[in-house]
Amino acid sequence: MEFFKKPRKLASRVCGALLGGAMLVSISSVGSAQEFDPNVDPRAEAYDTVDQPFELSTSLLGEDSPFTIGGWTQIGYHDKSNGVFNAHPNDVNLHQQWLYAERVADGSEGLDFGFRFDAVYGVDGPNTQSFGNPPGTFDLDEDFTHGIYGWALPQIYGEVAYGDLSVKVGHFYTIIGYEVVTAPDNFFYSHAFTFNFNEPFTHTGVLATYNVNEDITVWNGWTAGWDTGFEQFNDGDDSDGSNYLGGVSVSLTDTMTAIWACTIGDFGAIGEGYMNSYVFDWAIADDLNYVFQFDYLHTNAASPVGGDGGTDSHSFNQYLFYTVNDWMSAGARGEIWTVEDQSYYECTLGLNLRPDPNVVIRPEVRWQDGLDDTATAFFDRQFGLPTGSAGEAIFGIDAILTY
Repeated sequence: MEFFKKPRKLASRVCGALLGGAMLVSISSVGSAQEFDPNVDPRAEAYDTVDQPFELSTSLLGEDSPFTIGGWTQIGYHDKSNGVFNAHPNDVNLHQQWLYAERVADGSEGLDFGFRFDAVYGVDGPNTQSFGNPPGTFDLDEDFTHGIYGWALPQIYGEVAYGDLSVKVGHFYTIIGYEVVTAPDNFFYSHAFTFNFNEPFTHTGVLATYNVNEDITVWNGWTAGWDTGFEQFNDGDDSDGSNYLGGVSVSLTDTMTAIWACTIGDFGAIGEGYMNSYVFDWAIADDLNYVFQFDYLHTNAASPVGGDGGTDSHSFNQYLFYTVNDWMSAGARGEIWTVEDQSYYECTLGLNLRPDPNVVIRPEVRWQDGLDDTATAFFDRQFGLPTGSAGEAIFGIDAILTY
């Protein structure tokens, strides 16, 4: 498989609790998952009393327009590289300058059509390109990259809906996992290793979504491998990227949601195999939310740590979010990510501060290290970090302006 591209006592206790819980779950049973919707912030109810935000689409097109345009600007700083997206330390970087246009297909009154187009520029751009493509195709092209900055076109799709069924055709985000590429839809400034290494970002293909009832949603589709943009990648085995993508979301109670998503077949650039993702989301109280995620990935691509010629990796992630008041919430993330016999962990503590409905500021402190000296040395090399740099606290802060 190709790999991309000292805390206070209180922080240690919270990290220890989250990581200990992940280890306990790994010994016992695996949880389920939440319904994935990158356009919905599960903490949005906390801000209902805040003034309504400015919307570019309303200003330009009016409230009754079936079309929507919008975007955001994300600027951030981190003092050390964590090897996962935030890899350009000690500088203020434009991470995402994002613009999108869409028309949502609404089948509630019969046949309807829609579309979505997204474009992004920034240091996150190269991480969001179709790196599952053959080089020089679609947005995986030297004309799209300028040093550490670059462009990407992460979504271009058409959609048709009728009743409770909708179908996307084109280039779109994956349904797999809890964290997403779009900055405003994540609590933390940094990303989990799971998101970067165990999951696809985008697909090109066909994806059907069927709402069985208010509690159950089913996905079924075909895609041309992982992270491809209107191309299929041949890894030398006389077959091109081609795989199944699907899953199911179930509302277990009014406060609990579970999702299982999977993909199986030829992933393209990272070989053939399968992966399963489980996410469980529990609103414990009005101001407290817990999320658990387990991912397992197997491919026949060569393992970066040796072994039998294949790669097996899995991860346990836990998140806890607490709404303090209308303009502030706190969060913690604990993760153990393992590839073959090498395990790495990270724990992140952060805040979301909202001085304005269109602005969120996200300071955080992250701690990451290998579970033994061999793992630490290996991941230092893979992440491009100075030898021995693991085990240090990483401070980061960003601001996002949405419109």
